[in-house]
Amino acid sequence: MASNKKYWKSVEELNENSSIVDTLKNNEFVEEIPTNEFLGDKENLESSSTSRRDFLKYVGFTTAAASLAACEGPVVKSIPYVIKPDDIIPGVADYYATTIADGFDFANILVKVREGRPIKIEPNKDVNGSTNARVQASVLSLYDSNRLKAPRLKGAEVSWADADKGIIAKLNEVKAAGLPIAVLTSTCASPSTKNLIGKLNETYGNVISVAYDAVSESAALDAFEKMYGSRALPDYNLEKADVIVSIGADFLGDWQGGNFEAGYAKGRVPSKGKMSRHVQFESNMTLSGANADKRVMVKPSEQNLALIKLYQAVVKGVATREASPLNDAVQKAAAQIKKAGSKAVVLTGIQDENAQLIALEINKAINSEVIDVVNTKNVRKGNDKAVAQLISDMNAGKIGAVIINNSNPVYTLSNSAEFVEGLKKVKLSVVFSSQDNETVDAVEYALATPHYLEAWGDVVIKKGEYSVMQPTIKPLFNTRQFQDALLAWTGSSTSYYEFLKESSAEILGGTSWNQVVHDGMFKSESSEETVTALEIDVDAAASELAKVKGSDLELALYTKTAMGDGQMANNPWLQELPDPITRTTWDNYLTMSKADADALGVVNYNVANGALNGSIVELTVNGVSEKLPVYVQPGQAKGSLGLALGYGRTKGLKQEMQTGKNAYQFYKNANNTQSDVSLKLLAGEHEFACIQLHNTLMGRGDIIKETTLDIFNDHSLNPKKSWNKVPVVSLDHNEVEATSVDLWESFDRTVGHHFNLSIDLNACTGCGACVVACHAENNVPVVGKAEMRKSRDMHWLRIDRYYSHEETFAGDVELKEAGKGVIGYKDTMAALEDASENPSVAFQPVMCQHCNHAPCETVCPVAATSHGRQGQNHMAYNRCVGTRYCANNCPYKVRRFNWFNYPNNSEFDYNMNDDLGKMVLNPDVTVRSRGVMEKCSMCIQMTQATILKAKKEGRPVNANEFETACSNACSTGAMVFGDVNKKEDKVTELVNDSRSYHLLEHIGTQPNVVYHVKVKNTQEA
Repeated sequence: MASNKKYWKSVEELNENSSIVDTLKNNEFVEEIPTNEFLGDKENLESSSTSRRDFLKYVGFTTAAASLAACEGPVVKSIPYVIKPDDIIPGVADYYATTIADGFDFANILVKVREGRPIKIEPNKDVNGSTNARVQASVLSLYDSNRLKAPRLKGAEVSWADADKGIIAKLNEVKAAGLPIAVLTSTCASPSTKNLIGKLNETYGNVISVAYDAVSESAALDAFEKMYGSRALPDYNLEKADVIVSIGADFLGDWQGGNFEAGYAKGRVPSKGKMSRHVQFESNMTLSGANADKRVMVKPSEQNLALIKLYQAVVKGVATREASPLNDAVQKAAAQIKKAGSKAVVLTGIQDENAQLIALEINKAINSEVIDVVNTKNVRKGNDKAVAQLISDMNAGKIGAVIINNSNPVYTLSNSAEFVEGLKKVKLSVVFSSQDNETVDAVEYALATPHYLEAWGDVVIKKGEYSVMQPTIKPLFNTRQFQDALLAWTGSSTSYYEFLKESSAEILGGTSWNQVVHDGMFKSESSEETVTALEIDVDAAASELAKVKGSDLELALYTKTAMGDGQMANNPWLQELPDPITRTTWDNYLTMSKADADALGVVNYNVANGALNGSIVELTVNGVSEKLPVYVQPGQAKGSLGLALGYGRTKGLKQEMQTGKNAYQFYKNANNTQSDVSLKLLAGEHEFACIQLHNTLMGRGDIIKETTLDIFNDHSLNPKKSWNKVPVVSLDHNEVEATSVDLWESFDRTVGHHFNLSIDLNACTGCGACVVACHAENNVPVVGKAEMRKSRDMHWLRIDRYYSHEETFAGDVELKEAGKGVIGYKDTMAALEDASENPSVAFQPVMCQHCNHAPCETVCPVAATSHGRQGQNHMAYNRCVGTRYCANNCPYKVRRFNWFNYPNNSEFDYNMNDDLGKMVLNPDVTVRSRGVMEKCSMCIQMTQATILKAKKEGRPVNANEFETACSNACSTGAMVFGDVNKKEDKVTELVNDSRSYHLLEHIGTQPNVVYHVKVKNTQEA
């Protein structure tokens, strides 16, 4: 029965005529809340002294207002097609095969296009294409609002007709004067473009073609030409290698154009008890060094000595008995090379022709199967000597015209001032550029070129592989290709497309042009061609190399995984991509060893909110000085410094993108190592945007599991009891495996699809391509440096990097377990926080683990996060009220909260605050608003699209057909996604592999992401 009892809220209600009671019935608060007065003025807000009672009133009011505002969704007006294009189905993506060849990155790719907008880059796996972080991010550069939009004459826009008229007149004037015309380009591997430069020579005569790479491999090209007769780079199939010895070559980074990681990873995954052995000699901590089995720290000048000793031991059979760590490491490496024979390879990144000759000679002596000197690569063609001669001739008045294409020498040349002075002395200076960069301001004519996604072209990345570029969108601006301009200046009315199609006929040999455009690449039949090495006096080369002297302090210049040579500096996805080694964004900095930092008084420290700050120094190299922050880097060789190229650009960049300092000013003679170096500590501090502040695991062996190849091959051991222990918990006073205990009732997950993601720690190199792919696919916002410092990054996928305190992670576990007593244990744990001087390194991609028993789901008060039958943890954004309980309860810390409205917000002036930049957004994924929690969805839009496609075609989903953005982008095969209910899927086998384990398995969350134990090959010869 209903109760008739009446409960009084206050004694005032006893008085029926009370005015207070009437007021309370109509208004919760007796006095009006002065919200405008209090909240409308920032100064009042900061200086106010509000009582707790009033504060709670305001909170109640604003919460109610926010709830009402949240009920109103944004209005987005759509315009329907009047006449729908035949080749576009709204909501269905089209894919186009094309090629990126920007002078620094070369790759065969697929472009995902939605309703005429390119929105994502994927590797063209049908032709063995692979992508790195920059290639993945290049689609955003298409929508850069700061691009060069039209041709200019001395800074003022002109028509193409007027530009052509003026340039042709000047070219004829130069021809009449009998002066040469210099065509300065970045690496050009395009047969049709070379033909057109030849036609320019036929028309005007005396055309000099000079190739210039911002980051040079000229020494390697010179050495290969000297030994094998052609100016190219050899290719390396590291899958065939049993032993890899690298001296200063970051081959998992940008060394010689990169793209070696796929073969490397195949050899690094233990198969049938075997995996390759990788020894790295280097100064900076690189991706290659971080993934090596043995890493030897040496100064840049000591790399020369290591290479000479290796040559003497392997080729000459002379082993020096010098008692030093370097000699010991070299002799062991030499013994391993001899044992492996043709299955070994030596790589070097020393920018010295003699050093490159020595490496080629060692590989020739052992008859290495890994190096391919026949099917060479064309990804670097720069000629340092020719560039130096050109600058000299320009300043001497010997050059009539300079035509620059796809290069920014005013920014990248160390002697930029000389080049600019030379430009003033020529009759005509022209630059073709898609960017409004530093060189644009230094020339007479600046001609706007389309982005590669708007252009036709061809490129031979590797001998015998003819790749085609095709436009995936009409040009957004008033641009024209370099090749079309050359045709116009040579008096031809033919379009470049027609010229390209005609000139390709001889190469294609009867193969359909349309088929090649569709496939993206034509591969000619392999010939039995052989290359004979010329006789070279390598002993003399070794003697010359030995004369190179070092100094107490040496600088090693390098390129970052994200920024590369700096041409994509206006790309916020790359600026915010954490460096895989330092985990720092939005900056370049001087890396220094702990020993050198202590000696100089340099420090890195965390401020109150956890952000990282560091000392500032003045670096002087060859008389050129610059103020730089210092990052204390574990694994940095004593007496060496590291500094990344590609930063410090200012022209044509938004203010937020003008980050770091220009290191090209130190890049004297295009040499990546400099010895005339000095440092001075300055007052002040620098604010880093570093997103990983704890660098070691402190002996927590359940996060990164690592073992050796010897232990892995010991079949007398039970993996679950030894190197891949399953955690145990107490149940009824008995120890049982944690995986056998369950707090929840389990559901039958064998019906339908059930998705899992496998991540092999042996194959993951930490490159970051997956992070950018996730950004592009899922509309992840960019938040900027200030928010990154507050640990408010929005990356759905992060790649944790861990250093060991001891020589290995296993050593850390042993040290932790050896800690005795409270004080001893405390001291041990404190010590474990510090990384070793030369640590082991491990990379671990971490995203939402999509737990079958997800702790986030049980604490959400509005059921915004829930579990699906297919194994994915779902997020209903319009249900989320932003309590953040889920983030608090997530043991993996993978949830991201939208502290602000990042789109349409001038405080975050990146691509989502720009109508042009918004064109890259994926319409299949919601753009999240302020106050909403987000995280990895395991690309549910992609899995559902695959299911619907199969349903439409009346078939079951094919084996390995399911993909996520990260697994698709992973060129090493470290990430494999699929349906574990489908036996044919590769992921099913991987989940049941003896190396598989789950992250934090002991807490019982039952993740659908599985990791594989990292195995190191510690076997010495």
